[in-house]
Amino acid sequence: MAERRDISDSLREAVDRTVRATVDTRDRAQDAVDDLSGTMDELVRGAEKGIRTGRRSVSAVVVERLPATQEDVKAMRTELRAIVRRLDAIEERLPPAAKKKSGPKKKSGKKSKAS
Repeated sequence: MAERRDISDSLREAVDRTVRATVDTRDRAQDAVDDLSGTMDELVRGAEKGIRTGRRSVSAVVVERLPATQEDVKAMRTELRAIVRRLDAIEERLPPAAKKKSGPKKKSGKKSKAS
């Protein structure tokens, strides 16, 4: 009977070691999965931040390159009219001799020597 207990004890010990090894392996695998999951979460957050930043940059560039809207043209016309009024007022205050000189300069009759 002593031999039977030795076999039973040996079998119990072998099963116990196998179970402990399995549990340890499972714990290590779970830790590895948790680490991997955390790393992936950080990478995803970084990628999302990069996408948001890129989207803002692209939006800013696109907005700068868009053609003028009706509102933009209307605002420019209003500003231009104000500038014309100011220029007219300045020209009215100029003496008559200065008014003649303010026109565009005439080109000389000489041809350039580009040939």
